[in-house]
Amino acid sequence: MNDSWPVVAELDAVRRLRVIARSTPGTSFAEHLVDAPFDRVWGLVSDLENQMPLMITDISSFTVTSVAGERLEARARSPLGMRAGFDIVLRPGWCLMQSRFVLGGMAAVAERDGTRLAFFGGLRLPGVRLADPVLRRLMAPLGARALGRLTDQLERTGG
Repeated sequence: MNDSWPVVAELDAVRRLRVIARSTPGTSFAEHLVDAPFDRVWGLVSDLENQMPLMITDISSFTVTSVAGERLEARARSPLGMRAGFDIVLRPGWCLMQSRFVLGGMAAVAERDGTRLAFFGGLRLPGVRLADPVLRRLMAPLGARALGRLTDQLERTGG
């Protein structure tokens, strides 16, 4: 018997988020290497109340309503007045959010002289698994746009 077995494979936050996104039907995933230190990037990303409406145009306001350690609750409102409550896990380099119909998250890890930043989002609806290939193609630009808005914000604020 080998004393080093079983081997445990550790995944960093971005790789974990990628696994979640790729194993969840109908999701969008994007990642980008940002030319800014981790603390600067995550400081901006984790400011959910200010950044969610900037990253996702379907959100006009995002209000954290409860904080208990790394667990948060928030209320999102759309420009059309629709509302959704979110359960959130937020810790350095990791944010996972879900509402009744939406699932999303962000992750970041220090890499070289910058930060690898990832974003994913998707719908939690009946039949999503059947429509997965079509939904992934439709959703792909949404994740890239949200991540692009965040990296633009980093550059504007001295990233």
